[in-house]
Amino acid sequence: MVHELGLNNTIFNKFLSQIRDEKIQKDSLRFRRNLQRIGEIFAYEISKTFDYEEKDIITPLGTAKMKLPVQKPVLATILRAGLPLHQGLLNYFDDADNGFVSAYRKYENNEDFIIKLDYVSTPTLEDRTLIISDPMLASGGSLVAALNGLLQKGKPKKIHIVTVLAAYEGIAKVKKQFSSKDVTLWTGKIDDELTTKAYIVPGLGDAGDLAFGVKDD
Repeated sequence: MVHELGLNNTIFNKFLSQIRDEKIQKDSLRFRRNLQRIGEIFAYEISKTFDYEEKDIITPLGTAKMKLPVQKPVLATILRAGLPLHQGLLNYFDDADNGFVSAYRKYENNEDFIIKLDYVSTPTLEDRTLIISDPMLASGGSLVAALNGLLQKGKPKKIHIVTVLAAYEGIAKVKKQFSSKDVTLWTGKIDDELTTKAYIVPGLGDAGDLAFGVKDD
């Protein structure tokens, strides 16, 4: 169910280390671009799980037989932090349909919060391949709430969850809520610790703020 790309020695880890680096993080353009690059690598890896069919492609000099993906996935993300990662996936799955979820933490005191959904926009998901992205899988509350909101629009044939960093608590929540037969989790690195406010440690901070500027809570 869980694929941790950061365990392999690849260029992926260069981009992951740069979005973690507090000095490099000061360049929001670079931060967004690195999230896109990471999304592109995830898209390449996920494409290996698709079904393919052979088609004839006419070239200037003849006919080439090529195997092309059958699936036209639905890409979904949680606003706003997920947008650069979503764009990276869309750069490769450029004919995909798209869905968007607006979700936020509603704090009941300084530490306790619930996840509220404001908005869900998506095409039908019935018998489709759904790829949902969010940079951080911390407690798992936002992702599970977003997925449950999306699933009101139909039952996908397969669900891929894409997250740059994950915590064991969030992974456990996803496993509890969804069958491993239907859901595959793709992450860059699993970190060991969550703060009392459910931020991943060592993590990278607030991905939304780093990509788009500090918000007024």
